[in-house]
Amino acid sequence: MEGDVPEESVIARSDIRLTLARLKFFEGLNVEIINAIAAELHWLSLPGGAPLYLAGEASDAMYLVLSGGLGTYAPQSSSNRRRFVARISAGETVGEIGLISGSSRTDNVIALRDTELGRLSREAFDRVFRNYPDAMMRMLQLIVIRLETNADAPRRTMQGPRTFTLVPQSIDVDVASFAIELVNCLQQFGRTELVWSVRGADHTSHWFYRIESANDYVVYVADPTATPWSKLCVRQADTLLLLARAEREAGPFAAIVDTRNASSASQRAELVLQHTDSILAGAAARWCAAHPGLPHHHVRAERDVARIARLLTGRAVGVVMSGGGARGFAHIGVVRALQEAGVPIDMVGGTSIGAIIAAAVAAEWTLDEMKTRFHRTFVSSNPLGDYTLPIIALAAGRRVTQRLHSEFGDADIADLPLPYYCVSANLTTGHSGVHRTGPVWKWTRASAAIPGVLPPVTDNGEVHVDGGTMNNLPVDVMREIGRGPVIGVDVGADNAFRSNTDDMDIPPAWHVGTWARTWRRRPNIIQVLVRSGMVNSAAATMARRGQTDLLLVPDLNDIDMLNWKAFDKAIESGYRHARSKLAGLPAELAARLNLAGPARP
Repeated sequence: MEGDVPEESVIARSDIRLTLARLKFFEGLNVEIINAIAAELHWLSLPGGAPLYLAGEASDAMYLVLSGGLGTYAPQSSSNRRRFVARISAGETVGEIGLISGSSRTDNVIALRDTELGRLSREAFDRVFRNYPDAMMRMLQLIVIRLETNADAPRRTMQGPRTFTLVPQSIDVDVASFAIELVNCLQQFGRTELVWSVRGADHTSHWFYRIESANDYVVYVADPTATPWSKLCVRQADTLLLLARAEREAGPFAAIVDTRNASSASQRAELVLQHTDSILAGAAARWCAAHPGLPHHHVRAERDVARIARLLTGRAVGVVMSGGGARGFAHIGVVRALQEAGVPIDMVGGTSIGAIIAAAVAAEWTLDEMKTRFHRTFVSSNPLGDYTLPIIALAAGRRVTQRLHSEFGDADIADLPLPYYCVSANLTTGHSGVHRTGPVWKWTRASAAIPGVLPPVTDNGEVHVDGGTMNNLPVDVMREIGRGPVIGVDVGADNAFRSNTDDMDIPPAWHVGTWARTWRRRPNIIQVLVRSGMVNSAAATMARRGQTDLLLVPDLNDIDMLNWKAFDKAIESGYRHARSKLAGLPAELAARLNLAGPARP
């Protein structure tokens, strides 16, 4: 396969030594070794999508990636779909292990974009490294580094995207304004360049390599149709941003053949829906149905583009809120502290009461709105006070359902301005359910359906209850998204469930009145059910605490999980704790959290 694809490179021979000297492989090697290798290299140009070699072929050469990038794919015997394994970027090598071991190729290596390579044949390899053992030692060092970092795939796939291609769905998409705003936002993180067709259409792949080498990020703007420029931009992209007007009928993106291929692990594709003023209800569902599996973003103003820039570059701050009943109002205080410190909340998720407050954050309620609405919903009257015949649960659940529906209306999770998820426990499957679409009120109600206290929520025959029974601090879900640092807020009942009596049995009915009037700190049935539902996930919660970049555990031990009247006290506890923790952050973590300045304790 190798002999069928390569063509002569556009890199001039006079530039070869300079090009090699810039590659990581040659760091520390003297000029004589570089010149010897340069004399043996055969320069190749591989168009995007073309294979360099396939699994099973003889290992007859190693390659230096000079510009562009390659992807390695595991061979699939039972499926035509390729499984992406690793990315090989400019400055890295591929194929050398096969030369050393003498084994055949084990993976398929495909050009992810127009790529220039230097090919060192087996014969040339033997000549150079026999005469220059320092070069062989350098290669062995790089191989050992790969093995120590869990081989090629994990090391290479850790690299974040650096090139982004904007693909407008039609000519009425305001791609120019979005491109300029995105570049302005990316420039806060590194040198960024914007490339349009009028500037780059007639250039070679080496010109693109120089542009990308000189910048931390490059933003390409494709045409709405499948022009040669569009095809080139798509090949150059680490990430495709598919821009569409939210109000339009969902349709294809003519500049790319298949968004499902574009959303493979080697090249992300994400939907960007442009709105005029406010988010158009139902738009996300329409577009996501037409392009399944793609993350989506809503854009109304520049602040939305700034969030997208953080999400794209792994600098987005995700906040995860645990369950804990009335103690969960501490989340509101944490949000206040984060806002005052300038820490952006770019993604949010939670369980139970944490899911409810997280939904308010994702809906961009102000702090005053949160206090007013949640006080009305939970404090003005007991939300669990509609007791009923305990066939399924102690409470009928109508109060909670009606109040959640009243506050969130018919909003769909997909229409929330911020990426959001909530977690329930699916008793039918025995696994946690992660909800990223569907009515906000319904899935927050499911996430807070304490077994035995509130009736479960059924959906398509499956029964969902409080997510805290399986995953009370769903940091793992946020980690899987992998967009940046994670803040976990745990308000669970560490020491809040105690009794100062040694009672074992309830006395006969005619003595219950006297027994109950005797002052003791006895748990009631709702407290028992609430705490029982959380115990099973306690060990998992402790493990997930360790997955956070910043863990916030406000002191709430004197607040009972059902003491809704402790509303203000819980908020203040969360606020004071978060401010204290933010004030003492190490500089590196503070920078990762985009902390605007020192927080005053």
